[in-house]
Amino acid sequence: MYHRSLFPDLPTVPKPNVHNLLFNRPDQKDWPDYTLFVNVATGQRRSFREFVERVRDGATALDTDVAQGGLGLRPQNGELVGILSENCPDYIALIHSLLVITVPFALFSSYSTPYELNHANSLARATRIFTSASLLPLALTLGLPPDRIHLLEGENKGYTSYDSLVSSARKNGIPRLPHTWSFPAGQAVFPKASVMLSHGNIINVLLGMMVSAMEIVKVEEPTIWDTPEGLQVSFNILPIYHSLGLYLTSFFNFLKPSTIVMLPKWNIDSFFDSVPKYHITSLVHHPRFKTADLSSIKGIGCGAAHLPPQLAAQLCARFPAMERVNEGYGLSEFTVIVSMKPLPGMLDGRAKNKPGSVGILVPGVEARIVRPDGSLAGPNEAGELHIRGGAAALGYRGNDKATRETFVDGWVHTGDQMRIDEDGDTLKISGMQVSPVEIEDTLLAHPKKLITDATVAGVSGGRTSDERIPRAWVVLSPAGAALGEKEVVAQLDAWVRERLSRYKWLRGGIGSVEMIPKSPTGKVLRRLLVEQYEREVKAKAKL
Repeated sequence: MYHRSLFPDLPTVPKPNVHNLLFNRPDQKDWPDYTLFVNVATGQRRSFREFVERVRDGATALDTDVAQGGLGLRPQNGELVGILSENCPDYIALIHSLLVITVPFALFSSYSTPYELNHANSLARATRIFTSASLLPLALTLGLPPDRIHLLEGENKGYTSYDSLVSSARKNGIPRLPHTWSFPAGQAVFPKASVMLSHGNIINVLLGMMVSAMEIVKVEEPTIWDTPEGLQVSFNILPIYHSLGLYLTSFFNFLKPSTIVMLPKWNIDSFFDSVPKYHITSLVHHPRFKTADLSSIKGIGCGAAHLPPQLAAQLCARFPAMERVNEGYGLSEFTVIVSMKPLPGMLDGRAKNKPGSVGILVPGVEARIVRPDGSLAGPNEAGELHIRGGAAALGYRGNDKATRETFVDGWVHTGDQMRIDEDGDTLKISGMQVSPVEIEDTLLAHPKKLITDATVAGVSGGRTSDERIPRAWVVLSPAGAALGEKEVVAQLDAWVRERLSRYKWLRGGIGSVEMIPKSPTGKVLRRLLVEQYEREVKAKAKL
């Protein structure tokens, strides 16, 4: 059974650079010059018009030849810019400067270990990188020439900064690039990690947001914001390199005037201190959650991971005037968003908000649920979610095999288990927050070759009953068997902790098995291992 979004169809997707859609719209001529960004760490504020001018001067500087004080970046020269930075306003300005000149870019995690950064760049193959001063030592591990390493914030002798490039363009009066940027179909692609996205992908998502916004205003009165400028003030605590953080701070916020307050990096005390200070309107397990001044909050959005119903209930209990937590589901392979929670009465009452659901398909999306044998599942029957639409990514950079396996005949095979009920709601059943393949590859790369095979899956044991944590199952090699299972587990655990970020550590443990169960086609049957593990955990709990 195929499922189409309940929303009206998207308008025709325009072909110009996404910069035109975001900053050259007629409605923006009447916008006030409001506060667009606030940096919590520095108190720096940047207005909407200051930001737009900075983006265009930055684009001019990046495009201008080196002899004239620029960087001479051209997409046809194979340039790809890496960005490794903590959150800051110039992070977003650089992104838009690169979009103007259609030079692709890759966003790297600011929490990366040197191993993770170099692995990510082996896929992205950045020709130069912009980084924050605090992350310069990490950026240097990439081995790029000094003249291809630049700073986003701060100064360091010998390194050109984005700020100095903008200042140079203004001081030298370099003529601005014309405001009629466009690109041929398929050009101006940038990879998010290894996922390649285009201007057309982003435009498709933005048009979908506009269509859904037109439906929302039919059932919800406009909110009156009790803030200094009368605007919605959103608190972004996600890193910009994360898809949701990227779109909240770099794209969605330009559809209407609003202010983004950003944390450079996560700090719980800065979070609570900032809510009353900046009049945050839109955002537990922490003592200050019950005592902090959160009176300005009118809405909370949750994404990137499943929100357990009991935690959503806790949040709503803390904010009696707030009826719901805004949720959705998405993935980088489909640009960012696939489904969203509907408002009561939305779409003439056809869209229903149900507990445990990640909502309804956003505009322009089709979906199907597929059984393991490839046949279509019926209503409320679990299977793998396949999706298609104009937001489908172009593929994985430098990995044709993975592209062929994930992007099949126009459908994106998500790997997530879902069911769609008779009302068209998509209900998520399971999904990893980290890539099992990345952890598996790290285990198999242990220099002592202690194992011959490995698989990783999410198991119970997190902070809530719904949270899943990574666990590995490994097959010992002769060298591993000689060393002993206990010592192998200890060495593999230490190896993963040294090379991967904390949230990828194997908190669910490492188990030794004689073989990894696989289907006749070679697909790893993680479900069998997880079910056996959960049975053993329950049996021990009864003792």
